[in-house]
Amino acid sequence: MGQLKDILREGFADTFYIWWEEIKNVFKDMGVLIFFIIVPLFYPLIYSFLYSNETVHDVPAAVVDNSHSSLSREFLRKVDATADIAIISHCSDMEEAELLMKETKVYGIILIPEDFSDNIARGEQAKVTIYSNMAGLLYYKAMLTATTNVSLDMNKKIKIERAGNTTNRQDEVSTTPLKYEDVSLYNPHNGFASFLIPAVLILIIQQTLLLGIGLAAGTARENNRFGDLIPMSSHYHGTMRIVLGKSMCYMMIYAIMAAYLVCVVPEIFGFVQVSQPFTLFVFMVPYILACIFFSMTCSIFIHHREACFLIFVCTSVPLLFISGISWPGTAIPPFWKVLSWIFPSTWGIRGFVAVNTMGATWSEIQEEYHILWLQTGIYFVTTCIVYRWQILSSERHLLDGESNKLG
Repeated sequence: MGQLKDILREGFADTFYIWWEEIKNVFKDMGVLIFFIIVPLFYPLIYSFLYSNETVHDVPAAVVDNSHSSLSREFLRKVDATADIAIISHCSDMEEAELLMKETKVYGIILIPEDFSDNIARGEQAKVTIYSNMAGLLYYKAMLTATTNVSLDMNKKIKIERAGNTTNRQDEVSTTPLKYEDVSLYNPHNGFASFLIPAVLILIIQQTLLLGIGLAAGTARENNRFGDLIPMSSHYHGTMRIVLGKSMCYMMIYAIMAAYLVCVVPEIFGFVQVSQPFTLFVFMVPYILACIFFSMTCSIFIHHREACFLIFVCTSVPLLFISGISWPGTAIPPFWKVLSWIFPSTWGIRGFVAVNTMGATWSEIQEEYHILWLQTGIYFVTTCIVYRWQILSSERHLLDGESNKLG
């Protein structure tokens, strides 16, 4: 019994020794400090500030009016009065308008054909053609929304003039037989930032852990004469103490960083936050743990400090796409959908958006929550395997060194 107590006491002492050494290494290594502290603190602020306007207004547009009628001028006047489009040039032909778009002086073109007014006078359908710079989808959205709303408004006016009604009620029924109300759920401003930034905030947690732990692993290998992941020290001769000591360090840091990312940043920029604090806290615990053990497992592939940049940085954008947030999950091919299940960010993004933006209850995120705990367990085991293999490698190198001395 006394021997067991001594083993446990030694194990706890070594665990806290490793934890303290890892804390010191984080704050001594400027590269790791940048990824663990500086990037989570400032990158979300920069990203959120860039998209703080949420929507695009007054998109510069050019006009080619071949009709030169009172109706075409009315249409253009109403389009210019919308918040979405600002007409900055009236061109004589399409060649002139296309040149302005090529020079990015305008991002859209409105073409009104010669028979625009004549078709309306004959009771026939009139057409207006719009062209948009598709380098940015928000330009297309602004062009389409403004011209569609104006055309619908003018269509109502034309219907009333030709209906021959005698009362306002008859006019209302003629123009709007079915009244509807458009309500944007979970994103009342229809803003770009409100749907994208929450996913980015969760992805930052995983990617900065990958880069920081990978950078620390590369440093450890470069400082070890045998290129091993753990130093030649008696404190590190135990798999569980290494895994627990290091993960405790990362968990302490990212408990603070995660609280800042998911609570403070959305509050600063006024993003939608309808989550229950307890549900959000309980959900974030397995996500952070899964990211930590996933990153520690992946660190086995890092042999130099620079390698983590080549391996992990390029994965950020693909992971955002295959998470099912910036691109519809139903449209993702099966291969990429299955591949996305490997990464904690996929389930973390889905769960966080459901809880924080859509107000999901505890019972509605059970799938994401349980999968994150499953990933935590799997990646904990793989992390133990990685460090056990490194311990055996370190012991083998030590024995080889002793044999060479005796020889």
